[in-house]
Amino acid sequence: MLPTIRITGHATRCPKTRPPLRRPTTSPAISCCWWRWRSPRATSATAIWVARLFVGDAPDFSVSPLPTPGFVQMPLFFALGAIVAVLAVAHNHALLAAIAAFERIKQLPVEGRTAAIGAGVGVLAWFAPDLVGGGDNITQSVLAGQQAMGFLLFAFLVRFLLGAASYAAGTPGGLFAPLLVLGAQSGALFGALCQFALPGLGIQSTAFAVVGMAAFFTGVVRAPVTGIVLVLEMTGSVTLLLPMMCACCLAMVVPALLRNVPIYEALREHTLRKEQALTRGPARAGRMVE
Repeated sequence: MLPTIRITGHATRCPKTRPPLRRPTTSPAISCCWWRWRSPRATSATAIWVARLFVGDAPDFSVSPLPTPGFVQMPLFFALGAIVAVLAVAHNHALLAAIAAFERIKQLPVEGRTAAIGAGVGVLAWFAPDLVGGGDNITQSVLAGQQAMGFLLFAFLVRFLLGAASYAAGTPGGLFAPLLVLGAQSGALFGALCQFALPGLGIQSTAFAVVGMAAFFTGVVRAPVTGIVLVLEMTGSVTLLLPMMCACCLAMVVPALLRNVPIYEALREHTLRKEQALTRGPARAGRMVE
């Protein structure tokens, strides 16, 4: 068992050494951990400060002030977290299935397959430009309550399928903004249904849309703290912190019960299997030649 050294500003004594140490002792491991903890936070704080110098202090999405939901509404946010979690699991399966289907099409080269997906997105953009793109404009319109329920459901289905197909193309892009769109749309739909079914509770669908953003991100990525902090910062809706925690709790539990792997871990495993298959092919060819 290694001797324990208590790090203070004074001389310290090691249990296995008689004389006290003449100067403060700092463990390299503790220094490294402290630097790893401090450096990302300092970098993030500096980046936010510099960004606000150029874009201002307003949040990314304009959301009208929302009151703190009452106690009777909290079970609805738990239900929202469970429903969004199921949608998140379906999203992960759809994304991986799209990637697998894209890789099974051997008749066209990678460039041809990517061009085909791009052409389909371009046709959709020509007829419905509001349904394509990163999704910030769609999220803002949902949070502002500018979309009817029928169109909202249609837009959710289109974005759900379009996101999986676009990511399968392998072009540079990410998942963060599309996840916020799907989360806001699913939350707004659930909030509208609750308004219709429970008109006496004073439910605001915008609150469910904001909470849905954090819950959907949590269900897909399994990073609840990151999702809550990001959505709070992007919307400024600090009064929804407790509903976000309720929804994100279920958004973590349900995928775990369904044994669904977080999307980035699943993508990493897919990449490793692909690399192993590529390296295994030349090795088999070499053995056959021998």
